[in-house]
Amino acid sequence: MANHLVKTSKFLSLVLRHEPERIGITIDAQGWTSVSELLKACDAHGFPLTCEELQAVVSNNDKKRFAFNADGSRIRASQGHSVQVELDYTPLAPPGILYHGTAERFLSSIRQTGLIKGKRHHVHLSQEELTARAVGQRYGKPVVLEVKSDLMHNDGYQFYRSANGVWLTEHVPPVYLKL
Repeated sequence: MANHLVKTSKFLSLVLRHEPERIGITIDAQGWTSVSELLKACDAHGFPLTCEELQAVVSNNDKKRFAFNADGSRIRASQGHSVQVELDYTPLAPPGILYHGTAERFLSSIRQTGLIKGKRHHVHLSQEELTARAVGQRYGKPVVLEVKSDLMHNDGYQFYRSANGVWLTEHVPPVYLKL
């Protein structure tokens, strides 16, 4: 069952963050889609999913990648979209230091350009160094960068905290990074 939940989580990340058209669903301007439409579309595209399985993925995902609305009728990804959405997160003052996990092979580029959001809406940062290390391991030999988020914030950069606790910002210039 755990393997099925991981596979389902990856599939939901794909369709709720990047390619809703793959299964013929639409997401609104804030990233929400109807749970009933999602379940029907999954079934019609060879990925049958029950409401109970969907609830298990949302509640058991250690990174809390997905969220239901208040009445449970709609679902969205908490962050990480490459499609245009406005998640309506309120700017917040970040903690003094945040962390970003990456692979060693990206350091040369990061030293020149800083952390860029790429195709996503924001750069993702963690409050815990261990979490950042785990993220970095997905891409190769991990490196954890320390982000001087308090200085960035004082210099006018905005930060947001997603529903699952990931800190978000548009860009981290190299001057605010430390290995």
